[in-house]
Amino acid sequence: MPLSRIEESTTRKQGGVEFGGGRVAYASGEATVADAMVRRPKLLPATATGRDVRDLFRDDHVHAALVVDGDRLLTVIEPHEVGASGDGPARAMGTLRGRTVAPDADLWETWVWMIGNRCRRLAVVEDGRCVGLLCLKRTSRGFCCDAGVHARARQAMTSQEPTGQELTWDE
Repeated sequence: MPLSRIEESTTRKQGGVEFGGGRVAYASGEATVADAMVRRPKLLPATATGRDVRDLFRDDHVHAALVVDGDRLLTVIEPHEVGASGDGPARAMGTLRGRTVAPDADLWETWVWMIGNRCRRLAVVEDGRCVGLLCLKRTSRGFCCDAGVHARARQAMTSQEPTGQELTWDE
């Protein structure tokens, strides 16, 4: 993923980006992707089909399907790529191009790239292994965190309203 350096004037105009349930980075060099990634994203096995992908996308908070063979990332599928396709192999859909980032990549630069490319999700990959998912919030002002994702899953399972703190973590 080609990222360019951020000019100081751009940094001042955009303000900070929230990550990790309340931490904020204001410039390049203050955090890495690993600091902000969701460490336990939903994964589909290499045997997954188009139907499995469609089922995953029924959750309106899921914006990328990560298909893995063990811990090796095979493909990243976005909702528009599924359509009404049959039950063919999910690994044949999607791509890795422009959809992955290294855990040691600069968070600020990655955030700016994601906004500029209208990208909400990037698989975090190290040596071909899927180690996480970088999830840009709907507001584009921060990243989802493990605690927020966990709270949302818990809410869905119990059909209870989340607390205000849980909503703050994962808008």
